[in-house]
Amino acid sequence: MADRLPPLNALRAFETVARLLSVKKAAEELNVTPAAVSHQIKLLEDLTGRSLLIRKPRGIALTDAARAALPHLASGFDQLALAVRELREGRAASTLTVSVAPSFAACWLMPRLHRFLTAEPDIDVRVTARTRQSTAVGGQSRREAEAWLADADVAVLLSDGDFPGYHAEKLVPLTVTPLVNPGIIGRGRLTPADLKALTLIHDDMGRLFDGRDFWTLWLEAAGATRLKLRHGAQLSHTVLALEAAAEGVGIVASCPELAKPQLDAKRLVAPFDLRVDLPYAYHLIATERSLERAPVKAFTAWLIAQAKA
Repeated sequence: MADRLPPLNALRAFETVARLLSVKKAAEELNVTPAAVSHQIKLLEDLTGRSLLIRKPRGIALTDAARAALPHLASGFDQLALAVRELREGRAASTLTVSVAPSFAACWLMPRLHRFLTAEPDIDVRVTARTRQSTAVGGQSRREAEAWLADADVAVLLSDGDFPGYHAEKLVPLTVTPLVNPGIIGRGRLTPADLKALTLIHDDMGRLFDGRDFWTLWLEAAGATRLKLRHGAQLSHTVLALEAAAEGVGIVASCPELAKPQLDAKRLVAPFDLRVDLPYAYHLIATERSLERAPVKAFTAWLIAQAKA
């Protein structure tokens, strides 16, 4: 006979405190009082006969037993979330949900998705474009992964790729270079000094991690930071910035990897040879359990092949 499980609230309280190493932060995440969290931890300690937390002057630490149990408990909650999601959505075994940023969905995934649907006609794909931007660096990666995968089998995040406890694979490395409608500049290449005659379009994605926009990064690499340039539109999504440039509003510093449809159609050109590598990229994120599902396995394999191509 299986051992009787402790109350779910006590297990959730412990998992949250152990993950955040803070009763106060755990209470905020669970939307309860710190006293309620402490009560649940004490209840779990009484039921298991084990001490779980070590109180220190500047925080808390986990006992050996708590550290050993935490990965299994975190995995268990992942499985519970997956089971509830399947019950709520009534998904068939041949469906999958992918959560992506709008810019990645519009600029990269949508122009290619028809290939997967043609190759796998029995698999239904649900794409959820998240409007929030990922900030999956600096210790926030696990929380971001949990948020993006709460209602999805797979997520594609713009990040540094550090996701402890999750399968993470780099899909699309990104670079930055100016892009412009060829009708504005005519034929030939430009020099940085030529930018003084053009209106600059700003893609806010560049401020996502270190606060510096793409123009600042590119001009620094080009040794042209002293140029006095004409500022123009400030746009919150890459898809908007690229379309504005394609329509002749001005010149944008953005990612040519996301501008392939406009570049292929000659609506945009890259008038400079210099491309600046970014320290982050689009990463495929999923739980190991989710990757065991046949539709997810087929989709991720296709996604990785498309990125390599």
